[in-house]
Amino acid sequence: MSCFLTNSSLGKKLVMSISGCFLVLFILFHMAMNLTMLFSWEAYNAICEFLGANWYALAGTVLLAAGVAVHFIYAFILTIDNYRARGKQRYAVTVQEKGVSWASKNMLVLGVIVILGLGLHLVHFWSKMQLVEIMGMHNSLVADYNVAPTNGAALMMISFSNPINVVLYLVWFAALWFHLTHGVWSMFQTVGFANDTWYPRLKCLANIVATLIFLGFAVVAVYCYFVSTPQLIESMLA
Repeated sequence: MSCFLTNSSLGKKLVMSISGCFLVLFILFHMAMNLTMLFSWEAYNAICEFLGANWYALAGTVLLAAGVAVHFIYAFILTIDNYRARGKQRYAVTVQEKGVSWASKNMLVLGVIVILGLGLHLVHFWSKMQLVEIMGMHNSLVADYNVAPTNGAALMMISFSNPINVVLYLVWFAALWFHLTHGVWSMFQTVGFANDTWYPRLKCLANIVATLIFLGFAVVAVYCYFVSTPQLIESMLA
């Protein structure tokens, strides 16, 4: 079984599909969690506290990191394999769309941008929240504010009060949108659903999922930018 998953093209694509499905489900959960910011800062902070340095949250973090690593490593391996076998054609598809989409030809580049955005997210949020708790600290200094690791709402407001951060995150979300418009339907294609009947349906589903994720994350960042003021941030830290 391990040889099939590591040596055969179909096995590698299956690993990509499974890890990709896991990551999409996590992203949807994360998006839903962030959307609580629009309705209740207290509820968002309660979720942040629940997902702090607890054993189940730490186990989930390790599993998520492994999923990202596996997905990216296999994407790189498959890209190299496809270059060797078919030159510039990076992905062999069972159903050819009219005019190969830009996203399908640049999945690795989009993936790299997504990984860089993830690194930015880890610096801005994870390192100020769960990592702070792991280190036994009670707060962290963020833009001259002392922020408790469970005060995710205040951290969100502080981070997105900077327009540069908003732009960087919107670029990240856009890259994620392009990545998912191809990745979601390709995930189903690997397990044999991409026939003439299901192909347009899966493309539509991929676009819907990618758009919901983009809008869900983007609206929170933009909301925080327009709402945040020094006075509001101070009151959230009091």
